[in-house]
Amino acid sequence: MPGENLKEEVLRGLGRLCERPAHDAILSAPSNPGVERMEARFTGDAFEPHRHDTYAIGVTLHGIQTFRYRGEKRQSLPGNIMVLHPDEVHDGGAGTDDGLHYRMIYLEPALAIEALGADRAMLPFVREPVFSDAPLVSAISAAFGNPDAQMDELLVDDIVSRLTLGLARHARQPVKPMGRPAVRQAGMARDYLADNALRLVRSRELEAVSGLDRYTLSRHFRSLYATSPHRFLLMRRLQHAKELMKRGVPLAEIAAETGFTDQSHLNRQFKKAFGMTPGRWATLTTASRDV
Repeated sequence: MPGENLKEEVLRGLGRLCERPAHDAILSAPSNPGVERMEARFTGDAFEPHRHDTYAIGVTLHGIQTFRYRGEKRQSLPGNIMVLHPDEVHDGGAGTDDGLHYRMIYLEPALAIEALGADRAMLPFVREPVFSDAPLVSAISAAFGNPDAQMDELLVDDIVSRLTLGLARHARQPVKPMGRPAVRQAGMARDYLADNALRLVRSRELEAVSGLDRYTLSRHFRSLYATSPHRFLLMRRLQHAKELMKRGVPLAEIAAETGFTDQSHLNRQFKKAFGMTPGRWATLTTASRDV
């Protein structure tokens, strides 16, 4: 029976889901280009309202996961899949005193588009953020087979393919692809921003790289990646800041290296993007071995 298979997958592949969280903690697994993995335990409210420019695709392992999303309060139970669309504001936390344990994969839209193929050059829009889906549970489980190590390329390819097929399956809307020239031009701008994320990039640079005027590029970029060039650049800086925090680099140094005016500027932008301050994120990740 499908329900029995889902239950077996959750119990077997996701391990410690029935343990009660001892304390709040985050395991930020080694990331791959375009793919970030996080496992977390929380009691009470965990994240303030925030938004990131990636898909967030996760599974609740233990407890009731609550979050406000698109103007409504949502709940995810053990075994449920959650899908949050890029640049959608949301918060998150535990719905009961039992606490919360979940796993999440953050997937860059560019990888989703690439995996779906040139004829599907639009992001799948999943209207219902919480649902049951055994294949997606299995894909997330596979991504956390060894959370202490970076995934090898072939595994990443498989995970991205399985996740994007799941997104497309639940989107259920007709896809109107952008023309290939527009996809190529927006992609060149994205790659340029990724390569130059730690410095100020001017509009005229992107115009020269893409061959589009700045306003047409902005429209195409948002249609393709669900965010703006400015925010894409900001998020790459913040992702780099997280990597430096894992290495124990002081926040003042991180702010300078990642192009923020000062530590306060970094703090404000980090909280807007991830729902907590850099200091709290760093503290929680130091306890990640107990997740």
